[in-house]
Amino acid sequence: METKKICYKCLLEELDAGRILESVKEMIDAIPQDNRTGSEEYRRRLNICKDCDSLISGTCVKCGCYVELRAAGKNRGCPDVNDKWKVG
Repeated sequence: METKKICYKCLLEELDAGRILESVKEMIDAIPQDNRTGSEEYRRRLNICKDCDSLISGTCVKCGCYVELRAAGKNRGCPDVNDKWKVG
């Protein structure tokens, strides 16, 4: 079985979605714990992303990031001008 690598110049149809998710999870795990968002805040951010029109196939069209990875960083923000992740 052929293993596909993440290629930022490939079309989604050429990528292995399971491998992308695995890579994103590996990148999240590599974030030092003190720089990582708590689980409650992480879920809150992802729920906001799920309702956003800029989310397409796990990717934010505003900045091109994988939202699961961006949401995991404590000091990361939503790329929207109105920063939808802000509390309050």
